[in-house]
Amino acid sequence: MTTPKQIPPSEWKGVVSKYQGGDALRSLWQLGSTLTLLVLSLTLMHWSLDRNLWLTIGLALPTAGLIIRTFIIMHDCAHGSFLPWPKVNDTVGFVTGVLTLTPFHQWRRDHALHHASSGDLDRRGYGDIATLTVEEYEARSAWGKFTYRLFRSPIVLLGLGPLQMIVLQRLKFKFDLATGSRQFINVWLTNIAIASLVALFALTVGYKAVLLVYLPAYYLASASGVWLFYVQHQFEAAYWAEHEEWDYATAAITGSSYLRLNPVLQWFTGNIGLHHVHHLGPRIPNYRLQKVHNENPVFNLAHQITLLDGVKALRLALWDEQARRMIPFKELRRQRAAR
Repeated sequence: MTTPKQIPPSEWKGVVSKYQGGDALRSLWQLGSTLTLLVLSLTLMHWSLDRNLWLTIGLALPTAGLIIRTFIIMHDCAHGSFLPWPKVNDTVGFVTGVLTLTPFHQWRRDHALHHASSGDLDRRGYGDIATLTVEEYEARSAWGKFTYRLFRSPIVLLGLGPLQMIVLQRLKFKFDLATGSRQFINVWLTNIAIASLVALFALTVGYKAVLLVYLPAYYLASASGVWLFYVQHQFEAAYWAEHEEWDYATAAITGSSYLRLNPVLQWFTGNIGLHHVHHLGPRIPNYRLQKVHNENPVFNLAHQITLLDGVKALRLALWDEQARRMIPFKELRRQRAAR
C-alpha cells in the first residue's frame, strides 16, 4: 500500500505565520454588517408572513445564507482568529453561537479535536462524518451495514443532520474527551440564552412568527452547513492515513477540498470553501483565505471541486485503503462481483 508524500514544514509554516490574526476594523465591519443584514432579513420575513407566503419562503434563502455567515464568524472566534482581544473574541463567539444555536466553548473544543485528527484513521469520531473503510464495512453484521448505509444516505445526512444542531447540541454531559466543566456550563448557559430569546420574541411577535420565520431559515442553513462540511472532507481524492503515517499539513491541504463557489455564495459562506487553507492555518481569518491561496503555490496541491462535484460526492461512502480513495457502495458491489 502506497502512502501520500508528506508536505515538509519548510513549505508551509512560514506561509501560515504571515497571515495569522484578525484585523480589528475589518472584523468589526464584517460582524456589524452581517448582523444588521440578518436582523433586516428576519424583519422582512416577519413582515411578509401575512402578506405573501411565497415571499417569506423566498426570503428564507438569503436569511439562511446570513445565518451561515454568522456561524463562520463564530467559527473564526473559536480559532481566536477574528479579533485580537481574547475576551472580546470569546464574547462575540458566545453571542453568535446563541444566534446560531451553538454552544461556543463546547463547539470550540469539538472543533479543535477535529482539526487535530482530520484524516487520521485511528482518531475518527471528532467533528467528522462517520466513515468506514471497505474492510471495516465488510466485517459488519447485516444490521451494522444497514445502519451505516442509512446514516450515509443524503436524505438522512441533509434531512436529519440539522436536528443535531437543533437538538443534540442542547444536551451535553461531562463524560467524554470533548466536554469539561467549562464546556458543560457553556452548553447550559447557551440553552438559557436561547430560551430567553425565544420567549422574548414569542411575547412580542408570537410563537407562530418565531416558528415560521427563524426555524425554516435555520433549517436551510443547517442543511447547507452539513453539506459544506461533508464536501470539505468527503471527496474521491480525500486523505486518510493510519496515525503513524498521518501528517498534519498533508491532511490539511490534500484532505480538505477547495470548493470553488461564485462570489455571492463565497460571501455568504465566509470563504469556507477554501477549506484547505483554513485547515493548514486555522488562525487565519476568513476574509484572508482567498488571498493566502492565491499568493502561495503550496495550495495548488489541494483538490478543487465544483458545486456539481459536491452534489456527486454525496454518493461516496467508504474509504478504499487499497486504492486510497473514497468509493460509493455501487463500486463495492462491482469489486465483490469481480472477486
